[in-house]
Amino acid sequence: MRRSRSTIAIPPGETVKEQLVDRGMKQKEFAVRMGMSEKHISRLINGDVQLTIEMARKLEMVLGVPTQFWCNLEAIYREDIAKVNEEKVMDEDIEIAKNMPYAEMVHNGWIIDVAEKKERVIHLRKYFELAELKYLQTTLVPRIACRKLHQNEKDDCALIAWAQKAKLEARRIETKPINLEKLKETIPLVRKQLELQPEEFYAQITELLANCGVAIVFLPDMNRFSLHGASFLDGNKIVIGIALCEEDKKEFSFNLFHELAHVIYGHIEKEDGTSEEDEKIADEYAERMIQ
Repeated sequence: MRRSRSTIAIPPGETVKEQLVDRGMKQKEFAVRMGMSEKHISRLINGDVQLTIEMARKLEMVLGVPTQFWCNLEAIYREDIAKVNEEKVMDEDIEIAKNMPYAEMVHNGWIIDVAEKKERVIHLRKYFELAELKYLQTTLVPRIACRKLHQNEKDDCALIAWAQKAKLEARRIETKPINLEKLKETIPLVRKQLELQPEEFYAQITELLANCGVAIVFLPDMNRFSLHGASFLDGNKIVIGIALCEEDKKEFSFNLFHELAHVIYGHIEKEDGTSEEDEKIADEYAERMIQ
């Protein structure tokens, strides 16, 4: 028997057990009459094995209860098991969703605004393209280099949400094969474009980097989470997400070259993400580029 907050899944074996009790029949005798092992009968009673049509027919012969009755009990049990599992998974996902920056995501137009917890979970699953939110940490951007000021569970969720948006937007950008040598040669051109106004250099930088296999996405900062940039490998392209240049072009340029450093120095290929030394190297590179 399995249960959740609102559903109890009762296996057909419970009814079999009641029939045996009514007849005063031991499981050992019942197993012999069914032509099965005692172990299998025990598992049937506990709901650990599926009640097949063949078994239902044997039950009709031994207990006198129609085959269809047992098949119906099994179907109901399996449906209830699915409900129990779904409710437990939903409860777990609701807890995970509490750490998501849902309000900020809604504000940025990334997700639909809903108040009901289950509806939020459904929208988050679709946004992250996951059957369950518990797979977030293990399936999304396993190797990610980023620049942010703080680090805790909510910050990590914000980073994952931000990186997912970068990944989704990057799919619209056509890139040539990844070529790090060409990327290094392109850096001076990128620096030159930064002399222009943002509305002009966004498109220019996007094209320059796309020719090197890099899809750059400009995203709004997520207010209280202080996310500045992130870079990672996604399929056959490198993705860089950068906070939009609103007032401080120098800060924007620093963030851009910081992420480009992670790409050039191969930091995005590390299984466990970037180290403090990697971040120091990226900072030093960025400082040189903006001087």
